[in-house]
Amino acid sequence: MRLDGVLFFPVTPFGADGELAEPVLARHVADGVAAGAGGVFTACGTGEFNALDLGEYSRAVATAVAATEGRVPVFAGAGGALPTAKAIARAAAAQGADGLLLMPPYLVTGPASGLVRYVREVAESVGLPIIIYQRGTARFTPEAVVSLAQLPNVVGFKDGLGDFDLLQRIILTVRQSTGKEFTFFNGLPTAEFTVPAYRGIGVSLYSSAVFAFAPEIALTFHKAVTGGDEVLVQRLLTGFYLPLVELRDLVPGYAVSLVKAGVRLRGLDVGGVRAPLVDPAPEHLAALEQIIATGMEIAGA
Repeated sequence: MRLDGVLFFPVTPFGADGELAEPVLARHVADGVAAGAGGVFTACGTGEFNALDLGEYSRAVATAVAATEGRVPVFAGAGGALPTAKAIARAAAAQGADGLLLMPPYLVTGPASGLVRYVREVAESVGLPIIIYQRGTARFTPEAVVSLAQLPNVVGFKDGLGDFDLLQRIILTVRQSTGKEFTFFNGLPTAEFTVPAYRGIGVSLYSSAVFAFAPEIALTFHKAVTGGDEVLVQRLLTGFYLPLVELRDLVPGYAVSLVKAGVRLRGLDVGGVRAPLVDPAPEHLAALEQIIATGMEIAGA
C-alpha cells in the first residue's frame, strides 16, 4: 500500500451534547478526500485518539472507512497500554481500516528493547499494516527500527521528534540492512514548516494538519514544494505557517485545538475539544482567522 500526496488527519467532531457526531465526521472525511487527500488517518493525534472510548473509536473508524469509499487508504490510530493497543488494533481491523498508526505508550518511558517488544506484540495481534510513530516517550534506535522492519506488517516510520541526526541514521541503517520498501514521513506538528529540512535527508512524505481546515493552502504548498517553486514555498512559510506555528506554541495542546477551531471557522461545526485540551481563547481565535485569510490570499484561493 503506497502513500502519496498530502496525508489528511481529520478531527473527531463532537455535538452539542458532547457525543461523537458521526454525520459531521462523514462529511469532513468525504470533503477531504474530494479535495485531494492522499490518505486518511482517522482517530489519531489530531482526531483526539486519547479522548475516545473503544466504542467511539470503532464508530469513528467505521465512519471514516465508509466516507472514504475505498478511494484512498484509511489508517487508524492505536496506542496506549499494551492490552488497550491490541484491542484498538483489532477494532480498527473489524471496522475495515487499511492500516494502523501505532502511537507511543502513554506516561511510561521504556528502553528501545521495550518499545520493540511493544510494537511486536501489537503487530502479532493483528494483520494490518503498521506505521510506527516516533514521538514523546517513544524514541527508537536504528537497530530497533531494523528489527521491527523485519516484521511483515510493519511498513513505515513516522517521525515526530525532529532529531535529524537520529532519523538519518535510522533511514540509512534500515535501507542498508533490509531490502524491504519502507515508508518514512515527517510527522511533526504543522509538518509543512519543516518539510524543506526533511526533504534534505530524503523524506518527502508528510502529514498535514492544515489540510483538515484549509486544503487549498495545504495543496498549494504541496504543489509548490514538489514542483520547485521556492518563491511560493517561502511566501507560504513566512506569511502563513510561521504565524500559525507561533500561535500554536502559545498554549500546550493548541496543535489540535487550533485545527479543530480552523475547521469550525471554515463552516463545519465539529464542536470543541475534550479535556485535557482547551479551545482557543477569543483573541487566539481571531488571530487564527486572520492567519487563514492571509494564507488563502497567498494561495490564490
